[in-house]
Amino acid sequence: MSSTKAYLKWIVLGITLFFIVSTFRNHWQAVTEITINSQGWLFLLLALIITLLAHIWSAFVWIKILYLFKQSCSYKWGLKIYLVTNIYKYLPGNVGHFYGRINAVSKQGVSLSVASLSVLLEPLLMAAAALFIALLSHSIGIIETTKNLTILFLQCFLLISVLVGIHPFIINGLLRFIKKIKSKDNQETETIYVQKYPGIILIGEIIFLLLRGLGFILALMAFMSISFQQIPIIISAFSFAWLLGLVIPGAPGGLGVFEATIIALLETSSLPIGIVLTTIAIFRIISILAEVIGAGLGYLGFQSNS
Repeated sequence: MSSTKAYLKWIVLGITLFFIVSTFRNHWQAVTEITINSQGWLFLLLALIITLLAHIWSAFVWIKILYLFKQSCSYKWGLKIYLVTNIYKYLPGNVGHFYGRINAVSKQGVSLSVASLSVLLEPLLMAAAALFIALLSHSIGIIETTKNLTILFLQCFLLISVLVGIHPFIINGLLRFIKKIKSKDNQETETIYVQKYPGIILIGEIIFLLLRGLGFILALMAFMSISFQQIPIIISAFSFAWLLGLVIPGAPGGLGVFEATIIALLETSSLPIGIVLTTIAIFRIISILAEVIGAGLGYLGFQSNS
């Protein structure tokens, strides 16, 4: 199973890189003609700041998830753990950031099962938020995520399944099931139940995606002016591309999948393809730089042990 998954990841990575390289090769002249002025550098700086703020916001949302599971922690501790472990996603396996957070939470005296569930709920809510934006955009005709009705039905089914699956009745049932298994093994378990539907947290993840999309728009504005009518198209395309980068196995951090998807979605828009390609390449650098700065802030600025 693991070998099959590894082969699949390499196949996906190969296809996406081939598509990206082919697109750059076909439009390399348009890319080389693009220049950036002082105002453009200002927009790139703003894009970096907004992207960094998006990651800090995401850290606050993750802390709220911990509170949902009755885990008491300081905001300083939560910010430090989240921001520092955020760059672990680029380690081989794509799960280093999850492992780091689960390990940190479990060290606070929380059972491994509760720590794992609280950490893994975050990407699930992120995916639901991105899928919600994508389906909403598709339904009102902003972008077309697919022409296949079966796939569209599957997307709707997955979103509904997640929205139902995060209900306290389902989560508490899962916690009771885990507790029952552990009690058979004579392991001590803590009684933790979720009392509120995490709707506010889901809204927080939607805001996170909107902030990330705003960062991409600011990077795009470094090279061209954007009309108000183009903003929903860009945000929708960004959200769907970000979703695929999250769920499709490939390079760490969604490298390749995100770029290939957003190129395909924006290639048919009125945006110049050369500028789109340049923005995508620069935005990837901005994203990584924001995560590195965030990790530095987390390590140096939020020193707290509780």
